Amino acid sequence: MTLRIGRRHLLGMTALAGLSLAAPRMAGACAPPPPLVETRSGPVSGWGLARVLAFRGIPYAAPPVGDLRFAPPAPVKPWTDLRNAEALGHPAIQMPSPSATNPTSELGRALQTVFPSNADVANQSEDCLVLNVWTRKLGPQKKPVMVWLHGGGFAYGSAGWPMYDGANLANEQDVVVVSINHRLNVFGYLHLPQVAGSGNAGMLDIVAALEWVRDNIALFGGDPGNVTIFGESGGGAKVSYLLAMPLAKGLFHKAVIQSGPGVRAVPADRAAALTADLYAALGVTPGDIAALRAVPVEALLKAAYAAEARQPGAGFDRSGFAPVVDGDVLPAQPWDPAAPATARDVPVMIGINKDEMTLFMASAPWFGKMDEAGLAAMATGIFGPKAPAVLEALKKDFPNDSPTYRATHLVTYGRMFAGSVQIAERKAAQGGAKAYMYLLEWETPVGPFRSPHTLEIPLVFANVANSRVLVGPGAEPEVMAKQMSAAWAAFARTGSPNTPLLPKWPAYDTARRSVMIFNLESRVVSDPYSATRQAVT
Repeated sequence: MTLRIGRRHLLGMTALAGLSLAAPRMAGACAPPPPLVETRSGPVSGWGLARVLAFRGIPYAAPPVGDLRFAPPAPVKPWTDLRNAEALGHPAIQMPSPSATNPTSELGRALQTVFPSNADVANQSEDCLVLNVWTRKLGPQKKPVMVWLHGGGFAYGSAGWPMYDGANLANEQDVVVVSINHRLNVFGYLHLPQVAGSGNAGMLDIVAALEWVRDNIALFGGDPGNVTIFGESGGGAKVSYLLAMPLAKGLFHKAVIQSGPGVRAVPADRAAALTADLYAALGVTPGDIAALRAVPVEALLKAAYAAEARQPGAGFDRSGFAPVVDGDVLPAQPWDPAAPATARDVPVMIGINKDEMTLFMASAPWFGKMDEAGLAAMATGIFGPKAPAVLEALKKDFPNDSPTYRATHLVTYGRMFAGSVQIAERKAAQGGAKAYMYLLEWETPVGPFRSPHTLEIPLVFANVANSRVLVGPGAEPEVMAKQMSAAWAAFARTGSPNTPLLPKWPAYDTARRSVMIFNLESRVVSDPYSATRQAVT
């Protein structure tokens, strides 16, 4: 029987999650002094947790304000006084969807403890180019480095979400964890021909952070020659694009794309149309960069929302402020029609969760009420003439699922799964370093979500305790966390996710299409959901 969590239990877990967000500091009369590191930019002091040292809010580039708004990141100004690095830095300016900041259900409001979009908006700032580090020990340790790129598309989010806390992953897997804030939305991806790199400024921020890792991480116990980038949703897309960026080549050595395959970026012509609509919404003369830089944040955000609303398409097919194929920073479409040459020597792990879109669609008025006619209409709107074949494949691969859940699969498998398969196929076809693919099948007992978007994050980070509102009670989430965090760390250490906690995990190829299915008893399956794969790719 599947346990489903009721209101009282949910609110109890929310309260416990809030209490667990503050990790215990080393306490007592004989507590050691705060850890100190002399970075290349200046000295920083962190704080000691029970078994891990944490440094938060370290600047890796200059504040992108004034004449640096929309421009590539500039070097941070060095400092000589000791900088306190105990507190998280500011999130970037946010452009969240209404549902992210104004959840309409009790469950949605409870999830704000692990997806604190309102807190990000309250603390947002253009001065946001900071990073965080967790490590067991300072000095020359040469531990694998895992650099996390947060989700929220390219519109919102930050490295400060509780489920991203790197202390448990660093401690249990003996790795150094880094997380990054960088520019988002119109501030990070406004394509301006007069400002080189502006359409990818947020991606160039990440490059600057990776350069900071190269130059400083050995001081924190990390190996600058063994850096893994990993990210979920928008963070997965960022990983996908970094694999195709010549400027990022050599700054990382392994890559994990979680529920965010970035096969294609925004074409330059669509980015130009979006920029034109932004100028019109602001009433600013096109090309007047000084005027754009003088626009107050709230006015720029209002115009950005209006400009995005004018773009053709809907959902994943609508161009918003996101990385641009500008012929320079992103020379070509990242993974279409083939893997980028810059990815050849980088092992890639990629995958999705079985029911990705329930997180977004569970609050829709049709959820739980969808019939076959409504499903057919939705499929036609997404797939056009391919809709009957896709519907037939979903019914074959998910024979026990209701029309409601098959409706969510239209996007889960039509976008997330299809894009992940395409990247895995193209990486395997390229030769060079290997590709590995996974699918999270284990279901949370919380709400109607099953295996939703983001579910793997607290399992990978071993943050079950502060994510109970999402993962639910009991021992099962801990079992999943042990498997998944060990696999991610093994991949970071060696380029292979194989670990004694899992059956042998072969690399992906088009002959066998081996996929690790994560569950309480994980297993490898050849070509899972084969009919759906063939229909959507």
